[in-house]
Amino acid sequence: MITFDSLTLKAWINENSEFLTGARIQKIQQPTRRDFVFSIRKSGETKKFYININPNLHHICFMTKENENRRMIEIPKKPPMFCMLLRKYLENSVIYKVNQPPYERILELYIETFNELSEKIFLCLAIELMGKHSNVVLYNDDTNVIIGCAHNIGAEKSSVREMAGTLPYVYPPKQNKTDILAYNGEINFDTMSKDFYWISKSFANQLRGKSLDKIKSFVNLRGIKPAITSDFKEFSLFEELIYEPVLQKTINEMIDNYFTYYQEKDKFQSIKTHLESFTKQKIKKFKNSLNKLEEQLKREENSDRYRLFGDLIMANLYNNKDFSLSIDVFDYENNKNITIELDSTKTLKENANTFYKLYNKAKTSKQKLGEMKEFLTEQLAYFEQVLYSINCASNIADLIEIKNEIMPENTEKNVKHASIEPEKTKIDGYTVYIGKNNRQNDYIISKLAKDDDLWFHTKDCAGSHVLLKCENPPDNVILHCAKLAKAYSSAPDSSKIGVIYTKRKYLRKPPKANLGYVTYKNEKEIVID
Repeated sequence: MITFDSLTLKAWINENSEFLTGARIQKIQQPTRRDFVFSIRKSGETKKFYININPNLHHICFMTKENENRRMIEIPKKPPMFCMLLRKYLENSVIYKVNQPPYERILELYIETFNELSEKIFLCLAIELMGKHSNVVLYNDDTNVIIGCAHNIGAEKSSVREMAGTLPYVYPPKQNKTDILAYNGEINFDTMSKDFYWISKSFANQLRGKSLDKIKSFVNLRGIKPAITSDFKEFSLFEELIYEPVLQKTINEMIDNYFTYYQEKDKFQSIKTHLESFTKQKIKKFKNSLNKLEEQLKREENSDRYRLFGDLIMANLYNNKDFSLSIDVFDYENNKNITIELDSTKTLKENANTFYKLYNKAKTSKQKLGEMKEFLTEQLAYFEQVLYSINCASNIADLIEIKNEIMPENTEKNVKHASIEPEKTKIDGYTVYIGKNNRQNDYIISKLAKDDDLWFHTKDCAGSHVLLKCENPPDNVILHCAKLAKAYSSAPDSSKIGVIYTKRKYLRKPPKANLGYVTYKNEKEIVID
């Protein structure tokens, strides 16, 4: 990944300073502590100026509506304190000058506004794009005193440059480098970024093998042709410096598209990790509950013994005494003599009734435990299916769809839903649908399938619902669909797996069942090697 360097900032300012100079700041928003959105208007045109001070993704640009959606920017109901401070001083103010201090990765927006007494004051918003030291600082241009900043930096964090309200604003310490435009000696490409201003590490790697005159031409921003590599690993102001360049219309478009790709990728991985963690916790919980349930069921397996004891006591009332510690009887079910321990404070009939009560209690308990086991098994299968869907997700919208399904209390708003249409393919002229998540699986069964269509699913394994639209298909098509069901399952590399299939009319969705859950009958099984 290429970082946003001082030369890129210089080129961006050259391209956009005309619009910024004289523009009015209409609206200020702060989605997170590390990014800002300014609505800036000039000559009847409004642009959204985006500032990101994330250590790994620091950059500025005018973002398009499409990339704003891809960044998944959500404005909090309660703005942070620094956002309120910026609104107080900067909303409806005018930018009268744009500047970049020599060699620095700092954009300065000089602003003309009015204070509470309607007196004209001059402020400066310094946007520092310096990796982990990135910051946004508002200070008074007349007194050089800081009004506020996104991140306060105390003496414990930096002994060189403290940043906080009421302190004087100072530039970062100057680096011991040479301006390459005034240099005429030999170049060591390995130490180039340490020796010269304007040259970052990534830019130095792109410049390897170039002559000094050519390098100076690049630094003077001659022949700019902004481009991004086809795999988004690099961007450059000059297409000839990168492989497989995809030309961009403007420098701003290059920056916007490049960093949007990584923000979207980062957001995708973050949501996916969160959902995987949540789902795996649920699976672990249901597995533990099922194990405990199995132990309880084993303990209740001897419930028939209580009924037998009660029956044997009642059958032998005539030849035994009440209030005994035990009685010896013949077990006619197992054809042997046994001894039954008794409560000596009770009569034989009372002891028999005690055993009958224990039997009835165990019988009821077995029934309830069986129902609970069925529920937990269903929930376990559901979340295993969800985990499979998470691993199949290819974009943020797919993940949001899953998140809204399993975590409705945290429903994402202002995000476009994933397409409900499942994947569609053709096999020898027959139409086949493949569901990638529970929502699509449910849509296949409830909307697309007809009674005689064939439904395929891996046996005892999470996977996609596969639907074959036809009547009486040939065996080779059925086998192909079974192989698809295996390929789109949580065990695609299994050496042997069973795939069940049946007609749609033999499927049933139980009341209040989870999304995508069905029961089936009259199924057939194909074992795929």
